[in-house]
Amino acid sequence: MHTALAPFLGLTTSHEAVKQAEKLVMQSLGVIESVWLKGDAKFLLGSPQPSIADLSLVCEIMQLEIFGDEVRDRFLGAHERILVWMDKVKKATSPHFEEAHELLFQVKKARMVQGSSSKAFEPSTKLKTASKL
Repeated sequence: MHTALAPFLGLTTSHEAVKQAEKLVMQSLGVIESVWLKGDAKFLLGSPQPSIADLSLVCEIMQLEIFGDEVRDRFLGAHERILVWMDKVKKATSPHFEEAHELLFQVKKARMVQGSSSKAFEPSTKLKTASKL
């Protein structure tokens, strides 16, 4: 919200708010690993197959993709268990996983292209806005 959405909407935000939000994300990722993905759990709470909770949570974490690889890796790089779990969810739900995240990857690509041309991110009228979930 404070890093991408607020500036996009023309809202002001503070460096402190960004810092606090990033801290909360890191704490939340730690809880996911230590509580929801204990031991050798294949999916949340040790389930042998993905549940709606897995699908919902993976979609939330996938939103880090919008910030680009460097930022995503800064958040997820220390969370190997989450990365493995995300890959398992992706494989278990493929090709629907890719279809559901198509818009996300289009936005990421648009941000990278616009970032390299030093322009602020602007919404594209070419992107599909309807969810495929």
